[in-house]
Amino acid sequence: MSQKINNNNEQETIKEQPAEAPEVMDVAPDEEVSETEEVEGVSEIESLKNLLAAREEELEKQKKEYLFLMAEFDNFRKRTVRERADLLKNAAEGVLKGLLPIVDDFERGLAATGNSGDADAVREGMELIYNKLVKYLEQNGVKAMNTDNADFDPDIHEAIAMVPVPDEAQKGKIIDTVSKGYMLNDKVLRHAKVAVGQ
Repeated sequence: MSQKINNNNEQETIKEQPAEAPEVMDVAPDEEVSETEEVEGVSEIESLKNLLAAREEELEKQKKEYLFLMAEFDNFRKRTVRERADLLKNAAEGVLKGLLPIVDDFERGLAATGNSGDADAVREGMELIYNKLVKYLEQNGVKAMNTDNADFDPDIHEAIAMVPVPDEAQKGKIIDTVSKGYMLNDKVLRHAKVAVGQ
């Protein structure tokens, strides 16, 4: 009986030994792998966090630049609108300022006609003022249309009457000009009001 116990104890001892040895071997390699994975995982997370922080910083910088450009563009737009409004408001200032000396001449002429009975002198003064006004208009690009015996052109003339004519050559031609037409730099400023032969 004692042998049986010993054999049982030996078997138990033998059984215990092989069972213990593989457990120790299995544990050691697993621990090394998990530590390596853990170190690699931590370093990868840290690098991703650093990359994310760098991207967020770059995004913030670009956002500030974008806001700065938008504010600058908005200021430019407002300044342009204000300048355009001022230009439209005061566009005629130069033209009207140039007309003031002509108005002064008219006032002097009117004052002189009150004391003078000479119609020729008054007419001469009026012609001088008229010539001065026409010269000023030409300097600013305004020219009178020539309608003498010209063909009727609906783009620049306005027919206010149709006049029967005895001669076939006068049909479609301007017979009389009721109101002169004017061009401003090759654009119609005012259409000429004319009577056309029919």
